[in-house]
Amino acid sequence: MAHAYVVGTFDTKGDELHHVADLVRAAGHEVTTVDVGTSEADARRADVTPHEVAGPEVFTGDRGTSVSAMADALARWLPPRRPDGVLALGGSGGTAIVTPALQRLPVGVPKIVVSTVASGNTAPYVGSSDITLMYSVTDVAGLNRISRVVLSNAAHALAGALSAPPVDTVDRPALGLTMFGVTTPCVTAVTEQVADEYDCLVFHATGTGGRAMEKLVDDGLISAVVDVSTTEIADFVAGGIMAADADRLGAISRRRVPWVGSVGALDMVNFGAPDTVPEHYRGRTLYEHNAQVTLMRTTPDECRAAARFLAEGLNACEGPVRLVVPTAGVSALDVEGGPFADPDATAALVETLRAELRASADRRLIETDLHVNDPEFARVLVENLHEIAGHDQESGEA
Repeated sequence: MAHAYVVGTFDTKGDELHHVADLVRAAGHEVTTVDVGTSEADARRADVTPHEVAGPEVFTGDRGTSVSAMADALARWLPPRRPDGVLALGGSGGTAIVTPALQRLPVGVPKIVVSTVASGNTAPYVGSSDITLMYSVTDVAGLNRISRVVLSNAAHALAGALSAPPVDTVDRPALGLTMFGVTTPCVTAVTEQVADEYDCLVFHATGTGGRAMEKLVDDGLISAVVDVSTTEIADFVAGGIMAADADRLGAISRRRVPWVGSVGALDMVNFGAPDTVPEHYRGRTLYEHNAQVTLMRTTPDECRAAARFLAEGLNACEGPVRLVVPTAGVSALDVEGGPFADPDATAALVETLRAELRASADRRLIETDLHVNDPEFARVLVENLHEIAGHDQESGEA
């Protein structure tokens, strides 16, 4: 019997929450209901009251501050209880309360949120987790012919996930790799060389991809990293739409995992369709990757800023670090005669890394005269991985 938590604002959505809790129980699972409503009354509407989750300081009388405080409180309260699965219901406020806590649960724990805001920009709610958002269609405001079907589907989806047999484990350690379209040949070559030794987890370096990889590192599910495509840093320093956050490389530092990385696709910043490129960038070197993605070549100054960010993050790492730089080009567009060929920008990147990265026995800058997509460059990355990680890393399982 699995133990699920049903979470929501029972002061406004009690009937709906009790309905899904009963369905999960009927499927054979234990359920604890958790009320995160922010009304002052502390009636026993659920197994766990709002005051048990948050304490009296949350109930300010102001909806905005109460919602924010309850979200923080639930994010502290829920993860230590190690639920087998969670089902939550919410409007905009309820979704904002529950999803930060769900983002902190390990990948693989079923987490379903039926929400009125599941159709739109869902990035703030999902983050880098495996939350499933289900659009409620009607408001979560009573049981009717539509809501009963949607809520039943959500409850039975959770019950099915809880009843599913365990996924077969992998006896190889997990290796995280970052890939972008313009670095695909490199990452493919690396994975082919190490597939017998590692369970290779490839992440698309779109901002969210880097955060997802580092969440798994923080969760202890990744044993080593080959961070070929640090392009999200370029978006961070120049205001692109696929940006890392300020904590990029933070998990590497905290967990001290072996890290072999490079500067893949630091020659570009990502925007949407051409008409979405900010006005002050319209005169720059732009490349239409497809109808939805426009790439902008980074300048020497932006390359220096990206190199400083990368060096600062790696300087904080006490685990083994190898930064391998391909001076003949960092992406498929950065080739002789290519649209992003810019020797001055490459020189600025390399010179800043030389100046800023604090070399030691465990932290080294390795320069090569290769291109990032040269098969020989992939071989150099794998050699360095073997040097610092060996073959005795613990296996990570999702």
